[in-house]
Amino acid sequence: MEKKYCTAVVLAAGKGSRMGGKTAKQYMEIGGKPLVAYALEVFEASPVIDEIILMTDVGHMEYVRTEIVEAYGLKKVSTIGAGGGERYESVWKALCTLMDREEEERESAARDRQDGYVFIHDGARPFVTGEIIERAYRAVCSYNACVVGMPVKDTIKLVNQEGMIESSPDRSMVWQAQTPQVFSVPLIVEAFARQMKADCTGITDDAMVVEAQMGVKAHMVMGSYANIKITTPEDLFMAEVLRNSVV
Repeated sequence: MEKKYCTAVVLAAGKGSRMGGKTAKQYMEIGGKPLVAYALEVFEASPVIDEIILMTDVGHMEYVRTEIVEAYGLKKVSTIGAGGGERYESVWKALCTLMDREEEERESAARDRQDGYVFIHDGARPFVTGEIIERAYRAVCSYNACVVGMPVKDTIKLVNQEGMIESSPDRSMVWQAQTPQVFSVPLIVEAFARQMKADCTGITDDAMVVEAQMGVKAHMVMGSYANIKITTPEDLFMAEVLRNSVV
């Protein structure tokens, strides 16, 4: 089967308020390298990925260009765009960037992208791997929508507003969602176009949008317990441990 064109959208526009401090989490360093650079290098090296759209905040655009994209030789980064205040806004802006550029290109190049796939990844997840990207690509070719994740290890409790336990779901059926989340271009663009006209309260990932707006359920793909999202100071400590364990 002929490989389809794949675009990685890497989200690095978050403020990281839960981390504390003045530096956004995705630009904090482990091993002397900004967090987001780790994920970008993996997408750069992956034969699955053809180009990268990097979404950041306006204040970091020049820093990202010089200190990350140019400094680490990231040739697949085609666009550094300004993200939105919320994650879903950054995703929508990236999708608009992708579609707008298609109109400026020759017909065959635009057709390749329109028929391809989009890998949406949190820039604060530095330990995505080439193997995860390849597994996700194989899955999306079959299902049009897939989410990388892992089975939960702990027993999960659903509680009410008073903090009282209401139920305990079957742990074997509960997974924690990670990224990348991967979709066919027509599916994710149409889903977000519809969602942006609706109430976006509570939207925390991309599969939610596809399911709500298109009625399409994503296929779960095995990720890695190391594919953590850096959100708190404790996560940053764990990232240092994980990095040192593989270096």
